[in-house]
Amino acid sequence: MAVQPRVRALNSAPIQPRARYVLYWAQMNRRAESNHALAHAIERANELGLPVLYYESLTRLASNDRLHTFILEGVPEQARRLAARGIGYCFYLRRRASDPDGVLDRLAADAACVVSDDYPVALAAHNNATAPARLGVRYEVVDASCVVPMSLFEKREYAAYTIRPKIRRLLPEYLAPYPEPAVQRRWDLPVPVWHTPVRAAEIPALVASCAIDHSVPPSLSFTGGRLAAEATLRHFLENNLRRYARERNEPAAHATSGLSPYLHFGQISALEVALAARQYATEHALIAEEFLEELIVRRELSFNYARHTAPPGRLENLPDWAQQTLREHARDPRAPSYSYDQFQHAATHDPLWNACQKELLLRGKIHGYYRMYWGKKVIEWSPTCQDALETMVRLHDVYALDGRDPNTYVGILWCFGLHDRPWQTRPIFGSIRYMSYDGMKRKTGVDAYLREIAELERTGRDPHRAG
Repeated sequence: MAVQPRVRALNSAPIQPRARYVLYWAQMNRRAESNHALAHAIERANELGLPVLYYESLTRLASNDRLHTFILEGVPEQARRLAARGIGYCFYLRRRASDPDGVLDRLAADAACVVSDDYPVALAAHNNATAPARLGVRYEVVDASCVVPMSLFEKREYAAYTIRPKIRRLLPEYLAPYPEPAVQRRWDLPVPVWHTPVRAAEIPALVASCAIDHSVPPSLSFTGGRLAAEATLRHFLENNLRRYARERNEPAAHATSGLSPYLHFGQISALEVALAARQYATEHALIAEEFLEELIVRRELSFNYARHTAPPGRLENLPDWAQQTLREHARDPRAPSYSYDQFQHAATHDPLWNACQKELLLRGKIHGYYRMYWGKKVIEWSPTCQDALETMVRLHDVYALDGRDPNTYVGILWCFGLHDRPWQTRPIFGSIRYMSYDGMKRKTGVDAYLREIAELERTGRDPHRAG
């Protein structure tokens, strides 16, 4: 099949005879194009002379308005694109605890096989560990998240410098377009009774009807969905790629791609972004290497870490030198020392840290360079490193549109020494890299960033809104 070696069978159940369709369960890759998992489901269906049913859902009640809104904003366009390809669509919105929570099982009962996303963290990893045995139907997962398949790296890599040459050797084969298979039997069956129609104008009411956390509002800066993802990519290529290498670490310059929420929810693929960046750079005599380094090497180092380290968010996963130096400094005094509530509400003494936290609260994302500073200070101002880790993970779980992601866990643990090296020894951090407010002021336009976040907070409008 065209998508090998991305495919793994997670049980030994046979293909079911007398089935009505092949079921694709879109857990993380919520898109109709450039999706190796959906392509595999189509090829399976074509072999069997069956149509494809695409299933996605919002069933977690431990969610909030921000996450629900971002996903729901993608549903109307998803429905249109799948219908145009002749693929059936079932989107299920579970509003209350009393609503059915076994829709996947009911759909799988009529499926020849189930195809889903191979994803190493969060709910998808849990589902892929439990659903195959329960469903009693062949269950296959496909890596549709990485440019180079995760399975080609059989062990955990130590750092970017160890995985980079391996990725570069494989890129000629995998950084290339692949044919999108056409369905041979179009969907002509009734819409499943669990389908929840979604119209753009009704999204606020749908969100309000769910028994979720309504205290976290939608992002001021990101619109969800495929159309917004495509628009964000176009804006980056046309306005930012030429200055990315020079200004990416300057938050007020807005030179980064802004694609991490769309990549996390699978509304766009890393492969199509990489191909588009390479093509645009070639056509306009630009250099895209720095961007491709972040998109492919650094991102796939995170997936490699998550695939070979379970669970991913643990201090015990740090390299030995980092664990040792943190133990040696565990009793160093912390002054000040803040609680989770103080961190959550941006109530520290540091105006830059508070602005970073407010960006997370308002936008649902912190600029990558300042997020390093944000994390280092949580370590410095928490009673213990374990407290710091739990604070960072929890804040991302609740507020970040790119949270619960391999990059999230690696970005947080980098603050504790993951994928880094020993530095000069100092209190609290030991030989872990340190970052200071004065250093940020020397290297970046802190004052411009503070003004921008203050204006964002005051007006509730973001002139840099993505999508």
